[in-house]
Amino acid sequence: MRFKTLPFVAASSLMSIAALTLPAAVAQRTVDNVPEGVRQASDLGRVASTQEINITVQLQLQNKAAFDKAVDALYDHASPTFHHWLTQQDLNKYAPAKEQSDAVRKELESHNLEILSADGFSIRARGTTANVESAFNTQLHEFQRNGKVFRANVVSARLSGPAGDYVAGVAGLESHQAQPQLSRAVNRATNQPPPTIALSKVEASGGLASIITDQILSTPASFVFTTPGASLPVGVYYGNVYGANPNLVPDYTPAQLQAHYGLHTAYKAGLDGTGQTIVLLEAYGYPTIEADANAFCQLTGLPPLTSSNFSIIYPQGPPVSLEAAPLLRWDVETAIDVQWAHSIAPGAKIVVVAAAGQDNESLLDAMNYIITNNIGNTINDSWSVDQDLFSGPLEEQAFDQLLETAAAKGISFQFSSDDYGDGGLGTPIGAPSVPSNSPHATAVGGTSILNNLNGPGRQTLGWGGSFVELNIQGVLDPPSQQPFFGGSGGGESLYFPKPAWQASLPGTGRQVPDISALADPYTGVPIVLTANGVQGVQVGWGGTSLASPIITALWAIAEQYAGHSLGQAALTIAGLKPGELVDVLPLSSVTNVAGTIYDSTGATFYSPSGLFAGQVYSATGFTSAVLNAGNNTDFAIAFGLDTSLTVTTGWDNVTGYGTPNVNTFLKAAAQ
Repeated sequence: MRFKTLPFVAASSLMSIAALTLPAAVAQRTVDNVPEGVRQASDLGRVASTQEINITVQLQLQNKAAFDKAVDALYDHASPTFHHWLTQQDLNKYAPAKEQSDAVRKELESHNLEILSADGFSIRARGTTANVESAFNTQLHEFQRNGKVFRANVVSARLSGPAGDYVAGVAGLESHQAQPQLSRAVNRATNQPPPTIALSKVEASGGLASIITDQILSTPASFVFTTPGASLPVGVYYGNVYGANPNLVPDYTPAQLQAHYGLHTAYKAGLDGTGQTIVLLEAYGYPTIEADANAFCQLTGLPPLTSSNFSIIYPQGPPVSLEAAPLLRWDVETAIDVQWAHSIAPGAKIVVVAAAGQDNESLLDAMNYIITNNIGNTINDSWSVDQDLFSGPLEEQAFDQLLETAAAKGISFQFSSDDYGDGGLGTPIGAPSVPSNSPHATAVGGTSILNNLNGPGRQTLGWGGSFVELNIQGVLDPPSQQPFFGGSGGGESLYFPKPAWQASLPGTGRQVPDISALADPYTGVPIVLTANGVQGVQVGWGGTSLASPIITALWAIAEQYAGHSLGQAALTIAGLKPGELVDVLPLSSVTNVAGTIYDSTGATFYSPSGLFAGQVYSATGFTSAVLNAGNNTDFAIAFGLDTSLTVTTGWDNVTGYGTPNVNTFLKAAAQ
């Protein structure tokens, strides 16, 4: 099996680039708002002047310092306003003065921008690139980096005239396409995922047990590879075995994950999310969301979704094309979010809010809709727009101001922390994804879950994995494709300083993630999805797109336990005592894969770490196994190797403060 990675620039080369540019980036951002990413990307040229774009202008709040202080007090146990969330009337006290809002509106209109909406805190407008460039005294170019194309200003942008003083942030000048944080286990040799199996066939063959297994690892075995027609070389390997039964894919059912997170005890006490609303922010939507979810429910024994506990909202109107979601994998994203949020909190109401597009401005507008209309108190966002290093101050500030408003109203936004470790930077600095890096968001990292070969129960590792090839000739060849296949995103923000509630953590910037849950597709989950008109079961799905709805659903159960909104989850998580979360630690198996190659010169021994030389980085422990045992060409898979990010005792940049078990988490979070 193999996971198809996105293209990377070699970590070693990016490490040297980062070392040279990071100090300059920090200094540069103090004098302009040109995104740092333009200095490390290929300039594709100026955007066509006639291209129409949307922008959202966030207005400066009145007495921002007082607002920040009021929000901090809402999360201070010693404050008389602790958890006394602000109402819209309270928020209006900090709204920009009408004359300031009017001034910004008139300035935008004077540059022929059409006003789409205004709510007293922000103004959404549309116009040509030429209109926008004129209004903000800048130029907009398109750039490409690692296969991604994004738009950004190349001259520091400021709205013309005195109205420029009233602008806090802008989304749309730079435009990043939000990406679902999906990962899929695929066959390493063929680079293909497991085939989709028709739902009717799965049902007829006995259900999910006929296609998946929770026995991720099997007892160690020996493997001998010989050279056809010759006595040497010979390779002899010994170690744990992954996916020993070729007819079953290692995956977990809802019942198995419910047990892992300690939910059966909670369910017996009536704690299943009843009375709570989980909001899933997606792009596009797809026509068979509810039908697929209910087929999944029937397959797994979950209660069905009906008009009383499920709805879909299109705040900007339905998408123009029904093909957008499957083409860009938002159908898979939405299916994972709905089916697995429901798996964890089956009593909660689920509302899908589907933006008409996937650019940062469209999703920011949908976020504003959720907050303004009080759609729910716990919001899942299984996407990111780019890394902190490659995003710009105007965009990051626009997200953060909106998220601070949500935190003031007792609304918690959870964001996936990304699926590619440090993203090829070779350093945690600047690596966290946007908007998960906002001090007013909750960032969700990823874990792997393995069965314990030496006893009962399961073991949790930080998600990060690599492959090496064990060749038929008994020699170790470099893999034909990149060894790193994915891992929990995280790191330290260059833009946002470290908030007070992270004072005990290293560094000077906001640290990501805050918490973690299952994300590894090689210890993943199944979904039901309709594709090309056929409803089928797909296995081996993961990514922090899975971890985020799991945490969001658990937070909904915590709010049910508390009997009221708990607000932004990250602050509560940071204040938990040791043992109230499960601390994820490095985990090494005593039967990790090792091998000896015998050739004409003698014997060469490869230790477990030697097999993965170049992938271990600063990791202090990992677990490995032979993949697809019994073939002439096999691979070894390692769990717990996440680029330059490292799992340690306490908080770390792979798993945050840890992963929940509701037997200790619910009561602690509700205090």
